[in-house]
Amino acid sequence: MEHFSDGPLTIENMEKKLCKLGYTCTMYKFPPGTNFPDHTHSITKKDSILMGKFQFSMYGETVVMQPGDMIEVPKNTVHSAKVVGNETVTFFDASQ
Repeated sequence: MEHFSDGPLTIENMEKKLCKLGYTCTMYKFPPGTNFPDHTHSITKKDSILMGKFQFSMYGETVVMQPGDMIEVPKNTVHSAKVVGNETVTFFDASQ
């Protein structure tokens, strides 16, 4: 897992960083209680948290991602995630 370190953590700065890395971004907001059970994607993605806490599981490990955290999810890799706490998660879904 990486952490954002390119100035103040803002929507604009995170999107700029991801675009500079060659990603196309879509921003989502997930309310408390949102759960994504085990699933895969046909493309590699990078998930980036702007606000809230997102529990993420992959390769048998679980972490709680917080604002500024980013993780790459290789294509066809089983993973799951859920919003933890009472705050809505604002999230960039980035793909190349």
